[in-house]
Amino acid sequence: MNEFNQSENEKIIFHIDVNSAFLSWSALKKLEEEPGSIDLRTIPSAVGGDVNSRHGIITAKSIPAKKYGIVTGEPVIKALQKCPKLVMVPSDFATYRRYSHAFIDILKKYSPLVEQVSVDEAYVDFSGTRNLYRHLETSEHPFPLSIAYAIKDEVKNNLGFTVNVGISNNKLLAKMASDFQKPDRVHTLFPEEIPSKMWPLPIRDLFGCGKATAERLESIGIRTIGDAANSELTFLCSILGENGGKYIYASANGIGSSNVSDEYDDAKSYSNETTLSYDLNADNYDKDIGGILKWLSESVSRRLKRDNVYGKTVTVSVKTGNFKRHSCQMGLESSINDADKILKHAKELADKLLLGDNGLFIKGEVIRLVGVGVSKMDDGSFHQLNLFEDIMPQTSESVKESSISEEKRKKLDAMTQKLTSAYGKDIIKKGLK
Repeated sequence: MNEFNQSENEKIIFHIDVNSAFLSWSALKKLEEEPGSIDLRTIPSAVGGDVNSRHGIITAKSIPAKKYGIVTGEPVIKALQKCPKLVMVPSDFATYRRYSHAFIDILKKYSPLVEQVSVDEAYVDFSGTRNLYRHLETSEHPFPLSIAYAIKDEVKNNLGFTVNVGISNNKLLAKMASDFQKPDRVHTLFPEEIPSKMWPLPIRDLFGCGKATAERLESIGIRTIGDAANSELTFLCSILGENGGKYIYASANGIGSSNVSDEYDDAKSYSNETTLSYDLNADNYDKDIGGILKWLSESVSRRLKRDNVYGKTVTVSVKTGNFKRHSCQMGLESSINDADKILKHAKELADKLLLGDNGLFIKGEVIRLVGVGVSKMDDGSFHQLNLFEDIMPQTSESVKESSISEEKRKKLDAMTQKLTSAYGKDIIKKGLK
């Protein structure tokens, strides 16, 4: 197969994605704790929301659940209407973190250039490594398939979950390839394979093409990725705007970045964003924004606490149906890494950005992506100085008002215990000498 006759200087990029990560990792934990119990991956099941109240949104689902039409990002109540016997399990971020670290550690054994883009996916650069991994090649799996199968099988055999591996010359095509048939598969999508493998796909399957954009393109007869690739750039820009038109045209023709960065763990800011499976608008904003921002804020908070850092600026960003990005941020007096505080500020920013006097909803926009970020990082020294001020009374009108109540002292003790358990006894320091 000529696509594997790669020169030593040609880019080889993998996109490796854990299949139903949160669901798979929850299933593994359940099997560990309850040997012989049913594997959640084999039945209609999902992660998300409040298991008891059945509120919130779906954050992950099993492959059997997908057959009922259940999608990530939809309300739990809607998913239960589609599948009344759907087994719901709560989020378990400590478990996700454990398996994610083990997953990334395996990838780093094979290449130093690993770009972790989320808890369950990463790009890996294998350019110029054919001689290094020649011992893995077989007639059935020549380079670079040989490396992909080695990684896939090691993850499955050692960690107990499956991944998909997409292979190409750039990140866009590698990502597209990894989304082909699942689970536990390896797929290629080199430039010469685009007409046969990518162009026949529905336009909504193009990475970065949201629901609103897909519907707009379909309404004018552009139904496949190939239709978009073979359209005039000026025509696409007239329909989607300059940024949207250029992105769809380039992506449909397989043009994307091949730069893999390994700076994930040394971030100057921490953020997470999600492309929604439906348009967020003025009608569904109040009902849905809370769950979306909560999930994003918790994700950012986990990474901040993992690295024991704090931030003094909170940012909310959105992308509208015409691919334009808008953001709003606020500076804080005291640095934070707590999910509830991030959520509080994120909600204020989202309300201002979307519902304010000059908000995007007033302009008739719909939202296809939401992001939350924290920046201006520090080690938490200033946060620790103010830790007690948040709990102590702020007035001195009486001895009673100036002393810490028993309830507040208990809260302080509980907070101190959590901090020292997680980060060591030296995490709490006096703010003043």
